[in-house]
Amino acid sequence: MSQPLILIIEDEPPIRKLLRASLSDADYRINEASSGAEGIKLASVQPPDLVILDLGLPDIDGQEVIRRLREWLTSPIIILSARDQEQEKIDALDGGADDYVTKPFSVGELQARMRTALRHHQRASHEAATFALGELKVDYESRIVMLSGSPIHLTPLEYKLLITLIKHQGKVLTHRFLLKEVWGPHHTQENHYLRVFVANLRRKVEPDAARPRFIITEQSVGYRFAGS
Repeated sequence: MSQPLILIIEDEPPIRKLLRASLSDADYRINEASSGAEGIKLASVQPPDLVILDLGLPDIDGQEVIRRLREWLTSPIIILSARDQEQEKIDALDGGADDYVTKPFSVGELQARMRTALRHHQRASHEAATFALGELKVDYESRIVMLSGSPIHLTPLEYKLLITLIKHQGKVLTHRFLLKEVWGPHHTQENHYLRVFVANLRRKVEPDAARPRFIITEQSVGYRFAGS
């Protein structure tokens, strides 16, 4: 029973069948729901390690399902939806989803994003004093950031931005979320601040700023710190 339990909330039987087969082959345990209300009930009875959620459900809109689940559930939520409007993605991510995959989708990509979300959630449950990914290392207690063994200087805001990204590693963070977390609630519309600081941060922490490995741009939505 050590394998992660995945809750699929999806009203299309062919999609549920595809997910059930592919995820079972990958040794995940599966619970399924064809409506929002059924999914919320299943989650309350047997809390999942990760939720795959369609937004276009027949009874409750997926955005409302996210809101209700996030009242008590901390497990990752990955949206799997045919809705590809930027605002839909932003609303879902701001509402508490961890990632967004648009239909039609690649099973391999979905599983990769699931693994990243599960690793991050497990790591967040056992907070460490240091973080390391490839050439990048951060000591939270001393606030020292190193790249390839050499310390690099970050301004306080650059450090706060980096730590916010790392804290939510693998999760897509919207522009609004990052601006609120780093600059405060009165700066949520000032996307130019974020673009400038991300560019500066990349020049300092990326081995090759022209080809970012750590800080990934999610076009028109926000940024994601790459999973290990």
